[in-house]
Amino acid sequence: MTKYREILRLYSQGISQRSIASSCQCSRNTVAMVINRANQHELSWPISQETTDANLQDLLFPEKNISSNRRIPDCSLVHKEMSKSGVTLSLLWSEYCETCRLNNEIPLMYSQFCRYYHKFANTTKATMHIHRKPGEMLEVDWAGKKASIIDNTTGEIINAYVFVASLSCSQYAYVEAFLSMNMESWITAHINAFKFFGGATRILIPDNLKTGVDRVDWYTPTINKTYHEMAEHYETAVIPARVRKPKDKPTAEGTVGIISTWIIAALRNQQFFSLRELNQAIFLKLDEFNQKPFQKKEGCRLSIFLEEEKYALLPLPITPYELATWKIATVQYDYCITVEKMHYSVPYEYIKYKVDVRITRNIVEIFFNNHRIASHVRLYGQEGQFSRIIDHMPDNHKQFVTWDEEYFLSWSSGAGENISAAVKSLLSSGRVKQQGFKSCISLIKLADKHSLPRLEKACEKALSYTPNPSLKSIQMILKTKQDKAPKEERKTHANTNDSAKFGFTRGADYYGGKQND
Repeated sequence: MTKYREILRLYSQGISQRSIASSCQCSRNTVAMVINRANQHELSWPISQETTDANLQDLLFPEKNISSNRRIPDCSLVHKEMSKSGVTLSLLWSEYCETCRLNNEIPLMYSQFCRYYHKFANTTKATMHIHRKPGEMLEVDWAGKKASIIDNTTGEIINAYVFVASLSCSQYAYVEAFLSMNMESWITAHINAFKFFGGATRILIPDNLKTGVDRVDWYTPTINKTYHEMAEHYETAVIPARVRKPKDKPTAEGTVGIISTWIIAALRNQQFFSLRELNQAIFLKLDEFNQKPFQKKEGCRLSIFLEEEKYALLPLPITPYELATWKIATVQYDYCITVEKMHYSVPYEYIKYKVDVRITRNIVEIFFNNHRIASHVRLYGQEGQFSRIIDHMPDNHKQFVTWDEEYFLSWSSGAGENISAAVKSLLSSGRVKQQGFKSCISLIKLADKHSLPRLEKACEKALSYTPNPSLKSIQMILKTKQDKAPKEERKTHANTNDSAKFGFTRGADYYGGKQND
């Protein structure tokens, strides 16, 4: 707005109109018009303090307050349309003019249309400083600029990615370089940062990178399972920054830019042959950075951290978080899942179900609907090893695992004396005892089929023929029901013939002859 009060004040002091225009940053014609209108209304300096420039405009130039009969554009709608791809102000002005023509209204010129919109758009860019509470937020990010190390064997230059964590209140920072931006590096960086700060914040604010967020959503983003588990271990919460909204984590964004200059660029002329050497140099520069005095306030990052924020951090757990990876597996018909070419059993009720597998350095845990259903010691070494738990097996499978020499001897001792003798004979019939296991299993099945008393009699019958009966001979006795035949004494001839002494010697009766009286 034109500075009417200042123009009249300077004019009353005898200053030229050219000088007044230069001082009030307006044209000489404007100065002349204001002076003429003031003379017409017999208005001169001094003017009451309560009279503002707006009041003077209403008095001297009432025509400026007459509203235009041109249609004012809907600036909020224009701003919304401008966010869409390919939409320009020129296109929206053309559509605005067409709407005015259909409604028999007079549109604004393109320049005025743009002026209204830019005035509205400037109000949407207003910023507000938000005071951060001590120990509340930790902002994390990867620096855009990379460091490097040299392979001491091949001389190849290897990129190193720089992780930056900054506390929102004190701006106290932690920096570390990694050879990769994978999940292992991401989680390890957080663990080391919490250890460096001596505590954890209540909120973690990362970018929407894949190692932190599985699915980006404005309201309910899906946090990576490993990252969420790590946050739960340190009793903190992950709230990702909005997409393309760096103001959600301004401390980290600002620190990344400063770190790129104070640390990464400062080390550009040094050569490092291992990641350890690079991080040692980074930590030295980091100490200098945290102790560097602020330009516009007293103290430094370290002093504010020690005075205000250190004691507000959450205490660290007794043991640091152990990195775990998650996978999805399907339970096969042998009630096992395969993880890195090793096989681990789960309860057989989950056959063909998909389960979540949590893998750490020493443990493999299996979850179904967030409930742990199995846990195994992680297998290493030769591929294809099995880790089975007997309780995971169906009842008819468990017995195959428990069958050994001790089991068969224990069973037979309670089944009967002759069965026990037959089992011992079967176990000792081969070169090794395992060769007789199948015969003993078949003997148990015969007991289930024909009953123990019949099997006891069949074994007794078989042992009467030979001290080492075979399984087939026992099966044949049961099949032909010889065990059920009554015991009969062998009939001996009434004669006093001594032919029985000679085994199978045939006498006169065989050939139809008669002995002499």
